[in-house]
Amino acid sequence: MNHRINLLASAIPLLLLLLLTLLPQPTTAVDTARSIQIMNESGRRTEVHWVHPQTGEMVLQSTPDILHGASFALNSYVGHTFEVRELAAKKTGVCAGEDETCRVDHFTVNSNQDQVIMIKEGVEVEHTDSKTIASKSASTLLDDCKSTAKSHLSSDPESAINILEDLTKCVQKGIAVEIERANEEIAFQATVRKDMAALVENYTCADESLNTTEAKRTEYWESGGEFGRRMKVSVMIDRPASRIHTIEDFLTDDECRAVEEAAAPLLHDATVADGSGGSHKSDSRKAKQAGIKVDWKGEARGDPIARLSRRVYDYVNHVLPFNIRENGQEDLMSIQYFGRGPDDETPDRYMPHCDGDCTGLDFKPGNRMATIVMYCEMPKAGGATNFRNSGVHIKPKQYSATFFSYVDPETMKMDDGFTEHSGCPVVEGEKKIVTQWVRLGVDDRNPWNSFNTLGIKYSDAANQ
Repeated sequence: MNHRINLLASAIPLLLLLLLTLLPQPTTAVDTARSIQIMNESGRRTEVHWVHPQTGEMVLQSTPDILHGASFALNSYVGHTFEVRELAAKKTGVCAGEDETCRVDHFTVNSNQDQVIMIKEGVEVEHTDSKTIASKSASTLLDDCKSTAKSHLSSDPESAINILEDLTKCVQKGIAVEIERANEEIAFQATVRKDMAALVENYTCADESLNTTEAKRTEYWESGGEFGRRMKVSVMIDRPASRIHTIEDFLTDDECRAVEEAAAPLLHDATVADGSGGSHKSDSRKAKQAGIKVDWKGEARGDPIARLSRRVYDYVNHVLPFNIRENGQEDLMSIQYFGRGPDDETPDRYMPHCDGDCTGLDFKPGNRMATIVMYCEMPKAGGATNFRNSGVHIKPKQYSATFFSYVDPETMKMDDGFTEHSGCPVVEGEKKIVTQWVRLGVDDRNPWNSFNTLGIKYSDAANQ
């Protein structure tokens, strides 16, 4: 009996070594540049300083402060060291450390990929990367298999050899799943890179001969209500955290006219998030916009704007399992771009951007997780929608819509850049669209405008 147990125990390290060998490892690159994602979960305001390796001088990197619940992207190099520093609370003027001191911690950029810095409670840094994540995955897998083996051994001590075989099969099965998942990711990214190379070679936004990318598959969706109809859906990308669909004849002429009439007296210059929780005008986005409040009481009498909005939420719930309701959601946004000819040096356009977080990190409640762009009028030249990281180019038809979501409903991880998109310059004519940004975790008590553009509630930000 003891011999069999020893045999089983001695096999486990070998199986672990095999598992760690076969799991995907970070690639070695000559370039030492690394992108770091910093997440503040400490409950306090913090800032990040680069530490000069010779002089020890502190150079501030995070402007503005990193509020609790916010993320901060940092580009650096292997070997660089940073200090994370707690800031005094705005209300009290003191920090939460011992004797009201401001707590600090440090991290150093390593050679691995996918580095994430979590600033935890107590302003303690937790540093993860591709290697530690793979190791943790392997350890979890082996622990599960060991637990199963021990359970069998306690109930049937005479079958140690069979249990060893079961343990081996368990680990092999886990390895197969991990390799399959890794291979799928590698294959998808390789395909994207090839597609993008072809697009870069032959395509610019000015190429009017470039048509919409061929869909992966076509399906149909039946909208509900009195004006329900069957719509053709082209699925361009269908990944858990990155979905892109186009929908033909999604809205009607009278719905477009109703939105345009409601928007006319409210149009103003479009703005973008400024990185500090607010918004400002930017050369990266030139357009006019107006928020349209939906009269939900008018839905029963056939109000065209309410009818359109209901269709938006119905489609979102058709694709995603969140049972999204209209309560607390953002207003419909009417956006208009105007063409001024091919010689215009600053045409109306929207440079590449993400509508929500596209860092691959955890979803933050109350934030955006899907978008529907509806096209009421298309210009004679320009105005296409381009998802450059996914190799998807959309030359929209009038009354069609583009839907894209950027959260994985199972893991609640955000998209990692595949839904980054741009609105190509409008050269001639007008482009008039209606956009609905859809949030998860809002309601009448926690509406969309109780969150700043960092995805943090204003009340929480004020108390930090």
